[in-house]
Amino acid sequence: MKEKIRVGIIGCGGIANGKHMPSLSKLDNVEMVAFCDIKEERALKAAKDYGIDGAKTYNDYRKLLEDKSIDVVHVCTPNKSHADITVDALEAGKHVMCEKPMAKTASNAKRMLDAAKKTGKKLTIGYQNRFRADSQYLHKLCQDGELGEIYFAKAHAIRRRAVPTWGLFLNEEEQGGGPLIDIGTHALDLTLWMMNNYKPKYVVGNTYHKLAERRNAANAWGPWDPDKFTVEDSAFGFITMENGATIILESSWALNSLDVDEAKTTLCGTEGGADMKDGLRINGEKNGRLYTTKIDLSTGGVDFFEGKAENAADLEARLWIESVINDTEPVVKPEEAFVVSQILEAIYTSSKTGKPVYFNE
Repeated sequence: MKEKIRVGIIGCGGIANGKHMPSLSKLDNVEMVAFCDIKEERALKAAKDYGIDGAKTYNDYRKLLEDKSIDVVHVCTPNKSHADITVDALEAGKHVMCEKPMAKTASNAKRMLDAAKKTGKKLTIGYQNRFRADSQYLHKLCQDGELGEIYFAKAHAIRRRAVPTWGLFLNEEEQGGGPLIDIGTHALDLTLWMMNNYKPKYVVGNTYHKLAERRNAANAWGPWDPDKFTVEDSAFGFITMENGATIILESSWALNSLDVDEAKTTLCGTEGGADMKDGLRINGEKNGRLYTTKIDLSTGGVDFFEGKAENAADLEARLWIESVINDTEPVVKPEEAFVVSQILEAIYTSSKTGKPVYFNE
């Protein structure tokens, strides 16, 4: 492998500027050499802010993919275009980090998975919440069997009033949905990863469009436009796994609730339980008594990765690039992200049909 990994960025909007490019810029073994956006000024600004001298800019991603010197592509576009760009990039010989969710539909996510297998190139999805200190600690606990068999869990993605009013978030055609596919996807990914359970049996779900029609609504980013709010404002799913385990998924951008949590999980196992409600709490029974332990995560970084104090986005970027350099599996495997997409789509389908959605039937 060459001394520096050459990266191309496709989509130079909010998530690229907020996460991908700042984190990649901190890595000595990475250089961002090409930037693409349908708005030329965004690509030019990204190249100026993060690119090497002579970095190229494009408004057609296919032109970027023709550059054989590019090793890795980061796909940071709206959900609808994830699959086409990712498949084209894999087939052009690039490793791909695609922002979450994997795709707008499960069938498109499957296309991405198939293309990765066919080309032998690496594919990962941007579930950065796995890389938080609390998530890393809890995952190690689960791997070590401290909670026993996890048979009941909740995936939390509840905002009281935080509807994203910029970009295409409210556009069903571009995004495929609202809070369920936007933030519910993070909570579900975390929960499945902790349980190490990727075999859903059936799903029942409901989506709601109740507060979206409110004008001049209270909102973290100012009132939304009800006429453009074409996605759900909240969604809930009941997921039964093949081994009998149950997961409840809750998501909202606007809900009259004070029980607000985002990208968090609650786990209940045969040997203990855990939640992220008030920091990371572990609970169980020992010597005939119940106990609750709150984990102190303030002392340094993530112990499991060389003790470096990194935020989640930086750790995600570093471990992704290291998987490319060392030819190892990425932390977020495309097979896992595909199951997340399948379950999300099943919740939407169940809500539309009023019926459970069964897998493998």
